[in-house]
Amino acid sequence: MVHHGAALRKVLKLQKWPEGSIDELLQHLENDYKKAALSTKDSAMLKYVKKLTLHPGSITAADIEPLRAAGFDDRVIHDICLIAAYFNFVNRIADGLGVELEERFTGSR
Repeated sequence: MVHHGAALRKVLKLQKWPEGSIDELLQHLENDYKKAALSTKDSAMLKYVKKLTLHPGSITAADIEPLRAAGFDDRVIHDICLIAAYFNFVNRIADGLGVELEERFTGSR
């Protein structure tokens, strides 16, 4: 969350989000995304990504339906899955090799 949160912070600053709103969003995303003020689409996406991250073997076709119901088409669902799986893959490699965050990503937000 530190590394990716820093990247999200930069994007939100470019979009002129108020600093307090960025802090609140990042805190909710880190602790419990369900408490964040998210759109229905974002909530559906994060629920799916959380399950894919924590319980990948339990994903079924039924997990895709809420994404479609939220308005995602098959291409976007594919991309959500691909991006989440890729980041999980890279994070596990970094964790498995004991890689630590660079100093610029630690400390104050």
